Amino acid sequence: QVQLVESGGGLVQPGGSLRLSCAASGFTFSSYWMNWVRQAPGKGLEWVSVINSGGDTTYYADSVKGRFTISRDNAKNTLYLQMSSLKPDDTAVYYCAKEILTTRGYGMDYWGKGSLVTVSS
Repeated sequence: QVQLVESGGGLVQPGGSLRLSCAASGFTFSSYWMNWVRQAPGKGLEWVSVINSGGDTTYYADSVKGRFTISRDNAKNTLYLQMSSLKPDDTAVYYCAKEILTTRGYGMDYWGKGSLVTVSS
């Protein structure tokens, strides 16, 4: 079955850096676009970034543009999110999610359990 397992979260000081990983299995990872989505405490879901199957096309939310970098290693079935210049507002549970195209547009059909990132001094 499809599995997405995030890792790499933790406590970091403002201005610091952290790299999240998402290990994928149960599907042909190299054939799908992949997303990062986050949820801050008490808030709704916020889309963060997406990367195409080949890894040469990326898009970012305005809130993280210039600070975060999404990448993937298809040989290792792994998705990454490199986060730099972290702010307290980046505190959230970060999820990786597999993309799917439906008649209503793009969606995400499988999600990991999430990894908590806490940015605090």
